[in-house]
Amino acid sequence: MKKIIIPIIALFALKSNAQETYQPNWESLAKYDETAEWFKDAKFGIYAHWGVLSVPAYANDWFPRNMFIEGTPEYKHMVSLYGDPSKFGYHDFVPMFHAEYFNANDWADLFQKAGAKFAGVVAEHHDGWSNWDSKINPWNSMDMGPHRDLVGELAKAIHGRGMKLVTSFHKDRNLQINKDNPDKWLDDISYFPYNPKFPTSSTDPKLAQMYGNIPPDQFYANWYGELKELIDNYSPDLIYFDSKMTKIPEKTKQEFVAYYFNHSVKEKKQVIITHKEGELPKSVSIEDFEKGRQNAITKDFWLTDETVSVGSWSYTNDLGLKTANDIVDLLADIVSKNGALMLNVSPMANGIIPKNQQDILLEIGQWLNVNGEAIYGTRTFDVFGEGPTKQEKGGMFLDKISYTAQDVRYTRKGNTIYAIVLGWPGEDASITFGALANKGKVKNVSILGSAEKTAYTYDNLGLHIKTPSKKVDDKAFVVKVELK
Repeated sequence: MKKIIIPIIALFALKSNAQETYQPNWESLAKYDETAEWFKDAKFGIYAHWGVLSVPAYANDWFPRNMFIEGTPEYKHMVSLYGDPSKFGYHDFVPMFHAEYFNANDWADLFQKAGAKFAGVVAEHHDGWSNWDSKINPWNSMDMGPHRDLVGELAKAIHGRGMKLVTSFHKDRNLQINKDNPDKWLDDISYFPYNPKFPTSSTDPKLAQMYGNIPPDQFYANWYGELKELIDNYSPDLIYFDSKMTKIPEKTKQEFVAYYFNHSVKEKKQVIITHKEGELPKSVSIEDFEKGRQNAITKDFWLTDETVSVGSWSYTNDLGLKTANDIVDLLADIVSKNGALMLNVSPMANGIIPKNQQDILLEIGQWLNVNGEAIYGTRTFDVFGEGPTKQEKGGMFLDKISYTAQDVRYTRKGNTIYAIVLGWPGEDASITFGALANKGKVKNVSILGSAEKTAYTYDNLGLHIKTPSKKVDDKAFVVKVELK
């Protein structure tokens, strides 16, 4: 009998083609690898909250909702500048969204210089505005406002630079579900509050579609149809969902996931879907922790979405900002626990990302240029870290934690261990990495970004080093430990 030898690559091809079609049920969809290798290697991405909600530039990204709630600062702001919201509604901001200085190539260049491996934009926020050329949603950036396909331009620029594309989709919360219950007009589960005084209650077919005042079946069909448009036209590598997916029927969610997975098979690529708080099964999606993270190493890979700003995801005239140091520490902590970070920026309505936000991104990129090997393509070590600063709980919306030069986070790549020290302890300072005790024979120790030879000793108490005589960085620095 003739022996047949099938190369490993051919075996992989047979495996890939064996499941050409995923059926819209969780059992079939669970066969897809929900955690793509590129995503586990990428670790860091950037996206932007941008659209009509950027026009008011006041309070935060919940302005479109709160402007319709009498007595709020947003309502008072509206009345003082534009008149009563019964006369000037949120939809009246659409012609003011010009995006006249938006340059997709400039954005993509900035994101790449910042060290992002995946990048994109909020395709549709809770406000029902589509940043792409939609044939389903009349409230879109081609037919109104800028009269440009914003997602399309950005998709071309991002994919053209070898980065993966993110389109985030927040439409779920837009559906009004309490319009027939006057006592629950302000229920948080619906973004726009139904109120007979305001256009949020309009039965005009076009206005009703923006404000979510439409029959649920129509909303579900639009939800699925708009996602198909994004997939067919832009082939995103990651689709991020915000909360309240519980408003979407299980069957509709299954149909979407099957469509996306089957499209990825045709495109010969791996894609990622994210969810929050169990709104999709983990067998088909990655869990996201908004403004939070895990407090231990986890078996499942996960995502944190955080914003460069303080207080708002979208641009406001008084937007506060985090520091590059804060974000670098956060990135190191997340990666050490088997997660990735997607950082939000807040462009102005005209399409310009303010210089102070750009400076932070470029500073992160400079740090990653030196220390990126401790982040990209790494996996977790035996422990995520050591030091005095503790994170008591995991989850979303955690309070800020400030780390010190005594706090260390670990990552690993093969026989190399990276100790990321979250601050500068001083020149010629002694540091002991207790977690590295009894981890094998040390071949070499170096500090990334320093030309000085690193002095070290190794015993059953750990690895002991001296920092260089010249400061490496005001932010975190990395000790590279190569084992035999």
